[in-house]
Amino acid sequence: MTRTPLRDLCAVVAAALLVLVAALVGRHIQNAHHTLFVNWPPLFATWQPHVGPGTPAAVVLAAAGVAYGPALAARLPWRALLITAWGAAMAWIWSLALVDGWRRGVAGRLTTREEYLRVIGRFQNIPDALRDFTHHIVAGSPQPWPAHVAGHPPAAPLTFVLLDRIGLHGGAWAGVWCITTGATACVAVLVAVRALADERSARRAAPFLVLAPAAVWLGTSADAYFAAVAAWAVALLALAVTRGSLWAAAGSGLLFGLTCYLSYGLTLFAVIGAAVLVLGRRRIRERPVLLAPLVAGLAVTPLAFTLAGFDWWEAYHLLVTRYYQGVGGTRPYGYWVWADLAGTVIITGLATAAGLARAGSTLARLRGAALSRPSGPADPDGSGDPDGTGGPVAARLALLVAAALLALLAADLSGMSKAETERIWLPFAMWLLASCAFLDRPRVWLAAQAVLALLLNHLLLTGW
Repeated sequence: MTRTPLRDLCAVVAAALLVLVAALVGRHIQNAHHTLFVNWPPLFATWQPHVGPGTPAAVVLAAAGVAYGPALAARLPWRALLITAWGAAMAWIWSLALVDGWRRGVAGRLTTREEYLRVIGRFQNIPDALRDFTHHIVAGSPQPWPAHVAGHPPAAPLTFVLLDRIGLHGGAWAGVWCITTGATACVAVLVAVRALADERSARRAAPFLVLAPAAVWLGTSADAYFAAVAAWAVALLALAVTRGSLWAAAGSGLLFGLTCYLSYGLTLFAVIGAAVLVLGRRRIRERPVLLAPLVAGLAVTPLAFTLAGFDWWEAYHLLVTRYYQGVGGTRPYGYWVWADLAGTVIITGLATAAGLARAGSTLARLRGAALSRPSGPADPDGSGDPDGTGGPVAARLALLVAAALLALLAADLSGMSKAETERIWLPFAMWLLASCAFLDRPRVWLAAQAVLALLLNHLLLTGW
């Protein structure tokens, strides 16, 4: 890959300045007008230097990841790499969560006033609860839902209701569920990158997906679980369009449908899905029957919830009303529309800023190159150039990353994500991290990522 240190430096400096300006302007607005409703703009956090039981493990994991991560990612057999990445990601998320202690970092996160576990008792009769769901979204309605429940379709709270039904009661099990599933998001991204670009790119991205600063918010948040479901929807679609698997197409559709009923905003994953279809259009032309199980799977969750009496569109419009009844109606759009991007810099790290700059230059340089590629296993010989041309592989990865960035920008411009996007945008952030595959000197960039995560978790107390 082309060495462009000056471009990397410019991207890093620009990203750092964006964060600095967001912090200074945000502090002024909050002190003068008290309209941001955050203590440490642009993050929903409080300055509180601290250590905890997870500190030693987090430091050791960071050092080991920087020292050995790139080499292991390059040498491990593919399946072993996926398992190792999942285990390492879980260990990293757990250690950072436990810096805040067991109760505050894990067991108590999903039991607070606005969280999902507070409403489990109201789902004793699930069909009745679904039919009645929209009647409690708007503030002022009888027994309005807590903010997080009102802000999401019912598949989100229903997940925790079902966990409770099978005996996994309380915040501890809910936290374990979110961390365990959330850690698989990095595996899904690796699978998709290998299928759509090449194995070498996936291996280069792996350490960055594991040691991501986003791990601070992946533990413990329901958005980690949402990120995993959305990521596997894309990964299965990538396998479907490169291998011609009808089962993968059906599974992708099923997970895409579920994603839309976990979070309204994640319907924007359709942008990433569209990019996958563009990249796999040759296989689709050869085997258009792939679209049938995809569409059939996509219809399952919407059909089930609609038949149960939940109207997604009505609920979304009611949510917009609820959003502007609360702090969302007070928080200034003119600040958050760019400050939220500073929050994204924080959760993805400065390495991702450099990676995105390289992805952008790759697309600009190769915009005339063909993005199609022969169908079949990606990069069977590990050369990093399955097409034999060099350029298209990089362009394919860049297009996938660009689609994720476009989806995130659409969420930003919507005005429905003002603040707390370090948590809400985790599903998009996982795909931006894949751009780090473009970077040289991975250990230097990994060290920057790991240090940022450690500083964030030890200096700030995050919450929502």
